[in-house]
Amino acid sequence: MNAPERIVVVGASLAGLRAAEALRDEGFTGELTLIGDEPHPPYDRPPLSKAVLSGWLPTDRTLLPRVRDIAARWLLGTPATGLDLRERRVMLADGRQVDYDRLLIATGTRARPWPERQGGTLHGVHTLRTRDDADRLRAALAAGPERVLVVGAGFTGGEVASSCRDLGLDVTVTQRSKTPLASALGGVVGAAAARWYRDAGVDLRLHTTVHALEGDAHGRLRRAVLSDGTVVPAEVAVVAAGALANTEWLAGSGLAADARGVVCDEACRALTDDGTPMPDVFVAGDVARWPHPLHPGQLLRLDHWDNAVAQARTAAHNMTHEPGDHRSHQPLPAFWSNQFQVNLKCVGLPAVADQVVVTQGALDQRRFVAAYGRRGRLVAAVAVDSPRVLDGYAALIEARAPFPPALNATDGPDCLRPVDAQFPRSTAAPQPTAVPQPAASAPGQPPTPPTPPTSPSVLAGHQ
Repeated sequence: MNAPERIVVVGASLAGLRAAEALRDEGFTGELTLIGDEPHPPYDRPPLSKAVLSGWLPTDRTLLPRVRDIAARWLLGTPATGLDLRERRVMLADGRQVDYDRLLIATGTRARPWPERQGGTLHGVHTLRTRDDADRLRAALAAGPERVLVVGAGFTGGEVASSCRDLGLDVTVTQRSKTPLASALGGVVGAAAARWYRDAGVDLRLHTTVHALEGDAHGRLRRAVLSDGTVVPAEVAVVAAGALANTEWLAGSGLAADARGVVCDEACRALTDDGTPMPDVFVAGDVARWPHPLHPGQLLRLDHWDNAVAQARTAAHNMTHEPGDHRSHQPLPAFWSNQFQVNLKCVGLPAVADQVVVTQGALDQRRFVAAYGRRGRLVAAVAVDSPRVLDGYAALIEARAPFPPALNATDGPDCLRPVDAQFPRSTAAPQPTAVPQPAASAPGQPPTPPTPPTSPSVLAGHQ
């Protein structure tokens, strides 16, 4: 493999910036280009739903620190629209074409929008993913609406609702499942989270969806019609209904990419539709789907700050080294959230668990630890206002310790009694997702395309 002279990074956020810095640290001295669809330099996203919405921090103070001079060409405000693998070329929306010797795809995800036919174009309907989103939503909240509607009680929805209550605003939150955080942490821990909402004065509507958003004659949001037939007045609605991977620009490229992300191997090399690793195209960050040794047969996509940084470094190393010196990307997932004066931190993948047990504290308190198991093996742990204890759990998860774990914690119950983790049926104990593999074929014949996966990959978490 010849040393690259031109490296292009598509995606100028956390993973893209940290990969560019790591490329220079690895000794790459050639031409380095970063392409980003937003006009802003790389910034930190986690503060947007917390410090920015609460008014503690303006968005121009969320820029990511630069750890070194990367001597790069920045092409910001112009998204990539196509990729030609044969010619090693990225096409941009303004008609420019950028050639590469190595390419890193780090285009991340975007917020899932509200359907236009159900009121998505009304003034007052927001999503929260970008710096501009945060500026618009912050202005809307600062205007003092009588009520804010938050659609979805995942991590982003909870943080937005918490920030609204900090501002003294009335908030209604709708959630399709029976508890907040049900898809991420299951119904048992989610029931504890429901108490945080209600203790903070949030109008929490569970087992409820929004049928439509309705406005006035001037196109301004005025109310939401819910699935139970009730109507909630609202001047601001925040749609926190998940994320879509930014992969449309890869359509027709031959890479294994869809709305769930771009499939890559453990070395971060992008895979083609027939499962062939591309030696000159790599993937990192929220857009990547890859196999993890702790969860064989599944593809993980982690919307985690820590994973974006770690995967960027792995990809940068492998982009500048021969295949025999490649590293595998296999960090233990970890994420955190602050909402309703509660710090929640997690290691591992709760979403694959079938059982959960409280190992320290109690669910009716705002301080506890819950461990998650799958088929008798410890796979995750979540700590509420107890972040320092997780290092021990992380070591047990990596060691594939049995579940329930033998901890003998002084603040734990006398007897550990695992219960069903109560994940929604669509996410509980997901079946393995096939990793595309080249199929055998007769001599001189092209490989047979793999059978598409029939179940979703494991999607996890929040920054």
